[in-house]
Amino acid sequence: MIYPQIDPVALSLGPLQIHWYGLMYLFGFVGAWFLGRLRAERYGWTVTEVEDLLFYGAIGVIVGGRLGYVLFYDLTANLAAPLNIIKVWQGGMSFHGGLIGVLTAFWWFARKTNRSFFAVSDFIAPLVPIGLLTGRIGNFINSELWGKVSDVPWAIVFPNGGPLARHPSQLYEAGLEGLALFIILWLYSAKPKPLGAISGLFLLGYGGFRFLVEFVRIPDPQYGYLAFNWLTMGQVLSLPMIIIGLFWIGRAYQKAN
Repeated sequence: MIYPQIDPVALSLGPLQIHWYGLMYLFGFVGAWFLGRLRAERYGWTVTEVEDLLFYGAIGVIVGGRLGYVLFYDLTANLAAPLNIIKVWQGGMSFHGGLIGVLTAFWWFARKTNRSFFAVSDFIAPLVPIGLLTGRIGNFINSELWGKVSDVPWAIVFPNGGPLARHPSQLYEAGLEGLALFIILWLYSAKPKPLGAISGLFLLGYGGFRFLVEFVRIPDPQYGYLAFNWLTMGQVLSLPMIIIGLFWIGRAYQKAN
């Protein structure tokens, strides 16, 4: 398959360019806002509290995601050209860094509203995959983070990926970390669950899906494979999520019993 020629710039207004990558993050936040309003009454939240939490979360995603990318994936290059750090519209966001930023925002919001950390994270966890779905579509439009060379019927020849067809790993992640994880968490949280269990399932689900997709995704060139000729930085960062997720789920049900 040939990559559909999609201009990464959605709209140009003179010197101002609006990129699809940035719009995808906006679409993710709008989707989370809409679904958060649906969940608010059941969890005893006000619409204002939902909006405040999403605002803090957006700051955490952008700051944490960008700093995480700089620290985990491209530190040397960004130290050589520090202004590149703020060029979020060019891509280069780390989910794991964004997660740290979001968790910090949740902790701050929990203190501000006199809620427990898990009460906040359990409320918002089912909404996060919407942003993951749109963000990975943004990666696809940017023709970045593609997969290994493959002969599967749906393999795509990316414009900057050489002449050979490759796994569209961005779409795999959109389907698994985004759509599938959203459905799992939304259905799981439809009935009351022990405090922390929903958050744990999110960590377990994302970490597991990301670990699997890394097998067909090209590793980051500055690191390559870290061990065994298959272990990538993405898998190294996802393993703690799987372990912590299992621990949180087990602890939640143990305390409930």
